[in-house]
Amino acid sequence: MLKNTHITVKYSMITNLIQNSKTLTIQELDVYQQSLLFAELSMIAYNDEKQATAQAREIGFTEVHFFDYKGAQGYTFETATDLVVACRGTEPTEFSDLAADMNALPVRSQTMGRVHLGFKREADKIWAGIKAQIETSEKMTWFTGHSLGAAMTTLCAARCFYHAPHIVIGAIFTYGSPRAGWRGFVNNLHVPHWRWVNNADVVTRVPLAIMGYVHHGDIRYINTFGNVREFTYWQRIKDKFRGIWKGIKRGSFKNFSDHSMTNYVAHIARKVSGTEYPQE
Repeated sequence: MLKNTHITVKYSMITNLIQNSKTLTIQELDVYQQSLLFAELSMIAYNDEKQATAQAREIGFTEVHFFDYKGAQGYTFETATDLVVACRGTEPTEFSDLAADMNALPVRSQTMGRVHLGFKREADKIWAGIKAQIETSEKMTWFTGHSLGAAMTTLCAARCFYHAPHIVIGAIFTYGSPRAGWRGFVNNLHVPHWRWVNNADVVTRVPLAIMGYVHHGDIRYINTFGNVREFTYWQRIKDKFRGIWKGIKRGSFKNFSDHSMTNYVAHIARKVSGTEYPQE
């Protein structure tokens, strides 16, 4: 989990295409290029308004709006054709973030089904500002976030889908997302969602499925070597034992390092550039 400090983003060739082209839209990128772009924006969202604005403009987003209310934060980043909603993830120094993560009581959502109370409360805090920004927009709208921000942006996308049907939603892209709602919520959210999971990322396993929570979206999985692979039962078994062995050798817990947004960006960047790691 990242603190609210200056984060250096190594901008990709893909994001520079947006900066240097007057016609290129996010929709024209392939799913991995899009994934890298939104991963970078999710990481930028951890910065303060001045830093985030400068970094987003370096990519090619000319308009930035920051939303901050009682410990919940988010941004909208805009080009001439696209609008991106990015919610900030868990910060250990923010009590409201930690409380939101732990408050797993299922409550009725503003759309369909039941959702995590803590995540809902955080989304509620900034939704009015985000809604005002996007409801009059004619741009294609995208949603992204990491950790708690991933859950928040999923709830925001659901509200946009149900209460602003005139808005064209491109997709949701999340990284290290916890389960945000029950099956009734998930089954009724008909928005494309690319849900990135980095190997043993522990946050993707909560709240527990036994509590009724399920994931939304199509998984994109990064294995223990940092390479993008198909998510299968056998792949997870192999990676589980690889991760245990690597953790023993270096004396660290991979479950927590795999949640780092920096690692998500680095692994996806290698996929886009065709420089994935060799595997044993």
